[in-house]
Amino acid sequence: MNFDIFTYQDPEADTVLIQMVDDHDMEVIEKEAEYIRELSGGQKFFLKAVKVNSWNKDLAPWPAPPVFGNESFGDGAQQTLEFLLKNVVPCPEAAQPEENAPEKALRIFIGGYSLAGLFALWAAYQTDVFSGAAAASPSIWFPGFTDYMRENEFRADAAYLSLGDREERTRNPMMAQVGNAIRNGYRILKDGGADCILEWNKGNHFKDPDLRTAKAFAWLMNRRNHGHFN
Repeated sequence: MNFDIFTYQDPEADTVLIQMVDDHDMEVIEKEAEYIRELSGGQKFFLKAVKVNSWNKDLAPWPAPPVFGNESFGDGAQQTLEFLLKNVVPCPEAAQPEENAPEKALRIFIGGYSLAGLFALWAAYQTDVFSGAAAASPSIWFPGFTDYMRENEFRADAAYLSLGDREERTRNPMMAQVGNAIRNGYRILKDGGADCILEWNKGNHFKDPDLRTAKAFAWLMNRRNHGHFN
């Protein structure tokens, strides 16, 4: 398994953002990066956009039936995460300062939109290398996922959740569960001790994905300015 990686902003920054993307995300990724810079108060960051080959297969943690059309969900998330850990996540040595230089703590946030947001949450249950998960309008309706959250340990320090206020108003019975699912997921994370926020945006699932994802990453980045240093 191999993915194309596109990078933005400052490679020397001590904040690394990892985002799984598709063709639609790539059309607005530079605009998203600018939103992140503005919303974070000009903080430096290094954004690594990892382009997915098969959205429903590469990002799904386990198989599930189709929701739209005939394409079912695979179970490629584990392989995708292994690729990230080997090829995208900075090695520990990258955080080590040069001789006589001030110590630099590397922060690594994983995030994304829709199914990539779900993948970001799931990945933060698999490893403790991520400081936070930025899940913008995540596909948290995914069968069995909130049960998984309830039964396993979230290993990051923080999580940002968001949803459009019209997303649960759909005729699709699976998608219509997204509102209750994200409310339950938020409570599970809070009860588990994670620093977590649930933000409601105006509009349906397809409104302003670049801005919503930027808000997710910026919230995690701004925690350091509010007394959170992890």
